[in-house]
Amino acid sequence: MTDVLRRGRASLAFSFFAQGAAFALLVTRIPAIQDRYGISDALLPVFLAAVPVLAGVGSVTTEQLVKRIRPSRILRWSQPVVLLALLGVGAGDQLVEVAVALGAFGLAVGGLDASMNMLGVSLQRSYGRSIMLGFHAAYSLGGIVGASLAWAGAHWHLSLFVSYLPVVLVLLPLCLVGSRWYVDGGADGEGEAEAGAGAGPLVFKLLLPLCLVMTFAYIGDSTVSNWSAKYLKDVLGSSEQTATVPYNVYMVMTLVGRAVGDFGVRRFGAVAVVRLGAVVAALGFGVVAVAPGAGVGMLGFTLLGLGLCVIVPQTFAAAGRLFPGASDTAIARLNIFNYVGFLIGSPLVGALGDAWNYRGAMLVPMVLVLATLGYARSFEPQPDRYGDVHERPRTADVGRGSNGV
Repeated sequence: MTDVLRRGRASLAFSFFAQGAAFALLVTRIPAIQDRYGISDALLPVFLAAVPVLAGVGSVTTEQLVKRIRPSRILRWSQPVVLLALLGVGAGDQLVEVAVALGAFGLAVGGLDASMNMLGVSLQRSYGRSIMLGFHAAYSLGGIVGASLAWAGAHWHLSLFVSYLPVVLVLLPLCLVGSRWYVDGGADGEGEAEAGAGAGPLVFKLLLPLCLVMTFAYIGDSTVSNWSAKYLKDVLGSSEQTATVPYNVYMVMTLVGRAVGDFGVRRFGAVAVVRLGAVVAALGFGVVAVAPGAGVGMLGFTLLGLGLCVIVPQTFAAAGRLFPGASDTAIARLNIFNYVGFLIGSPLVGALGDAWNYRGAMLVPMVLVLATLGYARSFEPQPDRYGDVHERPRTADVGRGSNGV
């Protein structure tokens, strides 16, 4: 069983890595996609909004599918669709072709994100200790690699298809081979009948605090990804080259924070880690808002990466603890608020920046992230479900003991 879990953990981590790379390759080449297909500035927001909307549809669909199909099967086939859709984005030359490719990407990403986190939570339960941050660290690493490859493609003036093809040719077969070792959680499969009774208003009421935390976290994340470069250049007066640095710094710090975050959860508990993350992230937004120059601004984005990076993985983990017999359903619903935050964050900051100023706009995600402190008790472990001596109930992060894996 130990070898099965280890192989399952490694294969799932690679899946997170591949998804991080694919997503970064898409979002960092948006200007090139716009130029290739002649998408107007007025039409571009429609295309950008369609992807998270369709991803939400994919997540809702996954909630229904996992009642009959194991999450591992959904992940096994949704990941190739994401990679092929990415290649499709670079292969066409007509507007309808990129619309179809982005639509397929969005729908498949919803199923991919939901099923990946379902498997992560069930593996964490089997391990009996926090490992979710490690999976999301792999996603951050993939994002850094994908963004670096996108930079290289742009630097060498490669077409989108030429930039994407080698990545897809490498990742696609590796993902298919790795999918042989995905591990589904027995507790989830056995508990879905029970989930039917628990999936009504009462469950959503219990899940709502985590949904809000997820939304707040992704409002903060989308603020960094969409506005950090503009903020540094237009508000803090940096050069265009320097303005590309904050997002890279942010991604590197999310990798660092997630790489060590599981140890913090095991030692101090999920509640303490989430509270600390919220405070550090809020401090980061505050530093960005008052920064006198680019150097201090980049310090703020560094703090943002360290703070925000722990919140999302622990939110998925908390959903698994709250609903041990219906965690797949809870995670699919929670995952929708990933896209809600993404849809709200960028337009919100942009509208406030235009109507007021961008320094003031940075205070809004700061306040929202601080609101996470009010919901921190939702991340509390359930001590009565721990029967293993390898983890102290106060600090363990899942609902079932382990064999010390």
